[in-house]
Amino acid sequence: MTASAAIPPQHQIRALHTARTVTVYQAYTPSLGLPAARDGRFPAAWKRDRMTWIKPSFLWMMYRCGWGTKEGQETVLAVEITREGFDWALAHAELSHYERNVHPDRATWQRDLRRAPARVQWDPERDPHLNRLPYRSLQLGLAGEASRRYADEWTVSIREVTPLAREIHALVRAGETAAATALLPDETPYPLPQGTPLPTAREAV
Repeated sequence: MTASAAIPPQHQIRALHTARTVTVYQAYTPSLGLPAARDGRFPAAWKRDRMTWIKPSFLWMMYRCGWGTKEGQETVLAVEITREGFDWALAHAELSHYERNVHPDRATWQRDLRRAPARVQWDPERDPHLNRLPYRSLQLGLAGEASRRYADEWTVSIREVTPLAREIHALVRAGETAAATALLPDETPYPLPQGTPLPTAREAV
């Protein structure tokens, strides 16, 4: 395999998924995260009227939450949701930023964004040392109908993976990158349903 062939496409969804589900990651305060993991569903205190961002990339989540050390993100969750729900969100998503080569004009993008229950953002993927990689990782923002359905219809299971995050982080810090990589979730290209448009653009960070 050539070096160029080994690099994933610039915009590709990679996730831990089965025939029925796809796993995404979020991080919360213990007061929200622990009850969610205990009960396998989001508690009433989880605000269903606010936008929530889900991340299929474990390492991007580690970059975002500092391996579960950042304030308010100490509890890392692996949320298994139905593929039907994930696909629905993607099919109803708009890019989070205006792109001249994607949208006919800024006003059209703003109108479509206001109407869309989901938003797509592409950020640099990360390696086990949380360094930037030359391709992008999906973040999917859910609002309104999508947020409510995520919490109350699409969620199949919720597991706390903070101990896994800490174990992998400890191995990375000890210089045992291969051992750390072996513990990472097996994220493979996610097959979109035929005809589903995937908003793509190179987001500024």
